[in-house]
Amino acid sequence: MLDSRRNVALACALSALAGYVDGIGYLQLGGLFVSFMSGNSTRMGVAIAQARWQTAAEALGLIALFVVGAAAGSLIVQRAHRQPLVLLAEASLLAAAALAYTFGQPSLAVAAIVLAMGLENAVFQIHGGAGLGLTYVTGALVKVGQLLAKTLTGGPRWAWAPNLMLWAALVAGSVLGALAYVWINLAAIWFAAGAALALSGIVAATARKH
Repeated sequence: MLDSRRNVALACALSALAGYVDGIGYLQLGGLFVSFMSGNSTRMGVAIAQARWQTAAEALGLIALFVVGAAAGSLIVQRAHRQPLVLLAEASLLAAAALAYTFGQPSLAVAAIVLAMGLENAVFQIHGGAGLGLTYVTGALVKVGQLLAKTLTGGPRWAWAPNLMLWAALVAGSVLGALAYVWINLAAIWFAAGAALALSGIVAATARKH
């Protein structure tokens, strides 16, 4: 899926967007995540072991919302086969989250954000497959290691680089998200909504050329 400069650029932009949103969500939730469900799963397990039932329930709720978002994104792709529609839906959810915060509903805002993050992972889904994970980078780091091993044994010299770029983009986005949250709290989600909307337009325009 990272087989062209266009796809690499889009994947990195979306990974940065996910990092930005997750940085905001992490600070808002005090240590839980809006896109990194492995982390939430571990937090849920630890909370259960410590009998912290409210934390466990919060983590489980976030996981469930993420799965619903991923399913919704998959349905959009399967029925319409268009990346721009997925991104437009993501932008709409992020805008709804920002509006919810504006009207004093931070819990609804977080719910919309988690749905958006689950949905984003369908952007590169092809023919019903699992697609490319964009809101988490554990898989990308594994591929960096595997492709580096191939490089050292005579394989392509730079095949590992796109996956490393995905990781770096997510980290850079999380830095910006944390700074934005400190500045204007959950209102920072407006920037994410605008970015997703812009990406939807860019993808729609460039798709006609491919």
